[in-house]
Amino acid sequence: MRSSKSFFIFLKNRTISTANRLMPANRNALVRYKTLDACLRNRQRRWTLDDLIETVSEALYEYEGIDKGISRRTVQADLQLMRSDKLGYFAPIVIIDKKYYTYEDPTYSITNIPLSDGDLSRMNEAVEVLKQFKGFSHFKALNEVVQKLEDHVYSTAKKSAPVIDFEKNDYLKGLHWLDDLYQAVIQKRTLLLQYQSFSARSPQTFLFHVWWLKEYKNRWFAVGIRDGKGYIMNLALDRMLSVTIAPDIDYVPNYGIDPDVHYTDVIGVSVSENMRPSKVLLFVNRLHAPYVETKPLHHSQQVVERTADGIVIQLIVQHNFELEKEILGFGEGMRVLQPERLRRVIRQRLQAGLDGYNPETIDRPISPDETSSF
Repeated sequence: MRSSKSFFIFLKNRTISTANRLMPANRNALVRYKTLDACLRNRQRRWTLDDLIETVSEALYEYEGIDKGISRRTVQADLQLMRSDKLGYFAPIVIIDKKYYTYEDPTYSITNIPLSDGDLSRMNEAVEVLKQFKGFSHFKALNEVVQKLEDHVYSTAKKSAPVIDFEKNDYLKGLHWLDDLYQAVIQKRTLLLQYQSFSARSPQTFLFHVWWLKEYKNRWFAVGIRDGKGYIMNLALDRMLSVTIAPDIDYVPNYGIDPDVHYTDVIGVSVSENMRPSKVLLFVNRLHAPYVETKPLHHSQQVVERTADGIVIQLIVQHNFELEKEILGFGEGMRVLQPERLRRVIRQRLQAGLDGYNPETIDRPISPDETSSF
């Protein structure tokens, strides 16, 4: 999930920024602030500056093993810092009779400071990220925590809309197999699958050795080898009918194939071990060109020509179903220049689609053979 990975980096930076604003620079300072806060909240005793210094020194010795005490100047600076907005505390510290320190508001504590709009936004982002992993058992222990955090954020923000809306489909079939397959990978267990592809008339049952899980356009695939041999297969989770452990069958591990390398020459998940990538030239009209340039179809994409009518881009990829879908998705905005075979296939599929709108054929269902490219 590369997009999620990049967001985690973003979220980490935002979280560090929030922590720097709300938290002291080191643990010693945190101990001092928490100790001062406990003293100022305790109205059963009147606190002089010397009393505060002594109590803070005792806390530092107890929690950090520091036995040299604390200076008067440091405690005075801490009190002033707590009063200020630098840490976001705005502590209402007052001096009574020019001698005794306390909080003007008896209910105040630095542990109860309200969240800012920015903090709520960051927490909402964190909730949305964590919710993406609810299909994995490793995160089941977090479900209740995430739910409580989500409720707190939403109630505090008065049910405000999420800041980030991830692409998701909670009703996609097969998601409940996700954790079983994940556990099979990390525990190196062979699976017995009952599987029925869209083109099969009846399901098949076979052994499968899962090597990794792949997500593409919000659909999940288990990638591995069938019956412990042969070529690498992608099995869609939404076509799995049953998934069980085959305890008596030795697991065949991944023999060193890097997923990033495996998919380097394709768009999507369909990889042919026998097909070499070829040069694909596509013309993109000027209306669609900005979208294609800002979101490349593939990492190999290069602009090889610019004209007043659009651009010509080059890809080095295998010809697979996902490539055809990407091209067809742009409709009249994209045209195949080469190779000729891909150009012919796209023309046939567009023609078959157009034929479906002709008055004399509009009621006739289109045969799969009319649009099949392989």
